[in-house]
Amino acid sequence: MEYKNILTTCPFCGVGCGLNLQVLDGKVVGVLPAKTHPLSRGSLCVKGWNAHAFIYHKDRLTQPLVRRNGKLVETSWDEALDLVAHRLSESKAQSGPDSIAFLSSAKATNEENYLLQKFARAVIGTNNIDHCARL
Repeated sequence: MEYKNILTTCPFCGVGCGLNLQVLDGKVVGVLPAKTHPLSRGSLCVKGWNAHAFIYHKDRLTQPLVRRNGKLVETSWDEALDLVAHRLSESKAQSGPDSIAFLSSAKATNEENYLLQKFARAVIGTNNIDHCARL
């Protein structure tokens, strides 16, 4: 048996608590708080303690999906991202940048949320961005 702890950031809010994923034979089996992490200092909320639970859930999406003939089908990341880029460009050209809005997630890191607002403002040209940071 091979056991290791892998230091990472909790995915459940923007605080960025440190946690160790407990990995046994290549499979995540649990979570431990990171004692020396400057934010969480060895503590985790109930969501952090269960952060590993979704990894192997049967309903978890692991591939991008696109709608074809009314049905969602798996596709490649390149095709999915090309479709998103095309549809955003099309909407911006037809209806202007303020026809597009972005909603960011409290499950993303502060850095990821910063990048999304930067993308909205600098690339799309809209200030229509909101964030649901309720901890």
